[in-house]
Amino acid sequence: MNREQIDLVQASFARIEPLAEEAGVLFYVKLFEIDPGLRRLFKGKMNEQGLKLMQMISFAVHGLDRIDALVPEIQALGMRHAGYGVEDNHYETVGTALLWTLEEALGDAFTPKTKEAWADVYTFLATAMKDASQKAASQVALQ
Repeated sequence: MNREQIDLVQASFARIEPLAEEAGVLFYVKLFEIDPGLRRLFKGKMNEQGLKLMQMISFAVHGLDRIDALVPEIQALGMRHAGYGVEDNHYETVGTALLWTLEEALGDAFTPKTKEAWADVYTFLATAMKDASQKAASQVALQ
């Protein structure tokens, strides 16, 4: 993840932030279309869940400028998600739904470079989340 990619992600997300509720709903519609079994992991109203998702994405996107402070927060999020029943293979599905949502929301502004930047940022963050949840599971198993 380089400076150009961070700039692309931040600039493109700034265009989506005003549409956070709609983007969140789009994301979950696509996520459950790809894997209907994931619906069981979510409690409550999906529009509220969508807003929470967009808030977390906003936190991560704005935190890319201070990655050393962001990573521990993302790792803690990964550990919490493991407790909710999120499995490593779910991250690929989430990434697919996220990229689709960004493409739908941004249209022509979702250029190949922007898509690659988002994919790289998502991979970095998802890897940090998965690594933290695996580490936590290993520590629990050793006790």
